[in-house]
Amino acid sequence: MNFPEIVRFALRGVGANKLRSVLTMLGILIGVAAVILLVAVGNGSAQAIATRIEALGTNTLTVLSTGRAAGGLTMKVADALDDPVLAPGVRSVTPVVSASATLTHEGAEHRISSFVGTTPSWFTASNFPVETGAIFTDDDEAQARRVVVIGQTVAEELFSGVDPVGRQVTAGGALFTVTGVLEEKSSAGFQDVDDIAVAPISAVRQVLAGYGPLTSILVEADDSSQVDLVQSEIGAILNRKIPAGSDGAAAYRIQNASQLLATQTETAGTFTTLLGAVAAISLLVGGIGITNIMLVTVTERTREIGIRKALGAPRRVILTQFLVEATLLSVIGGGLGVAAAVLGSRFPIVGVQPVIVPSSIALALGVSVLIGLFFGGLPAARAARLRPIDALRYE
Repeated sequence: MNFPEIVRFALRGVGANKLRSVLTMLGILIGVAAVILLVAVGNGSAQAIATRIEALGTNTLTVLSTGRAAGGLTMKVADALDDPVLAPGVRSVTPVVSASATLTHEGAEHRISSFVGTTPSWFTASNFPVETGAIFTDDDEAQARRVVVIGQTVAEELFSGVDPVGRQVTAGGALFTVTGVLEEKSSAGFQDVDDIAVAPISAVRQVLAGYGPLTSILVEADDSSQVDLVQSEIGAILNRKIPAGSDGAAAYRIQNASQLLATQTETAGTFTTLLGAVAAISLLVGGIGITNIMLVTVTERTREIGIRKALGAPRRVILTQFLVEATLLSVIGGGLGVAAAVLGSRFPIVGVQPVIVPSSIALALGVSVLIGLFFGGLPAARAARLRPIDALRYE
């Protein structure tokens, strides 16, 4: 018996009990789809966050307080960093405070977690250009005028179908006039970066944040090649302005966009691998299901195997047939799992747009073939070992 005939017999065996075969393939389908989709979710989340970090610019540094110093980051500290003598490589220094607030407009209400108070240089340092209208000015900040630039999500929630520029919103009991709307940004994983409002830091501190420490300070270097030098320069200034804690640890930390990107990439890789490993358990369960079903099949067809052996069918033919049956169940289920994963990747999952990795498809299909061969091996070997006399006697 040649191989095409063996495959034909295997296909007939698979089709003999359609419901059982479909349920067996369903286990592999779910396992393959889960592996591909979860790896795609991890990859999509990593790409979204990387895009957001890169959008900040490779020449941007972020100074954050560790909470070890009593005063923390202050406006005086921010002013000290803008020193052309001690830090000649600094292009701009931007103080930032952030608060949560509920914005209202003519009965519409929307809560945002990021109501940013800052200076006009923030828009360039953070790479947040305005799509319509204009940003506020240095004079607006100096006079603590209550003007605000809003993100696309805020505009859609409060001003659906209406131009927001020139209209007023209420935040913290005070009226803010909308001067502009930011360009839409791609979503960074679970965070909607367009759900933001930006106003002069003086106005935000009066109305929402109070006059405590700054949330952060953005420092923009003249050139990306000077980032490490600028980090050293502002570090020296910060060491003098913010004393170390009682344990000698620095009371601040500086985030370098390129270092943050490298750390994020490493973390995302670990996260994606973990998701894939968890999903691979489904494939293992599907393989066990193949073993179970094939053992039942061998038991049901014991007499048939005895007749074929009595007619001269060699052991390798019986072994190959049952291996092909198990592999067909696995490969068909795997192919359907790939199709389901590709279809599922078109829709966001937990706020993340999945990005399928081609290698995960090849790996999942390869594993499904190996599962068919491995988990089908035991039932196939059992069928091949049956003695014709024992098989013919079986009822």
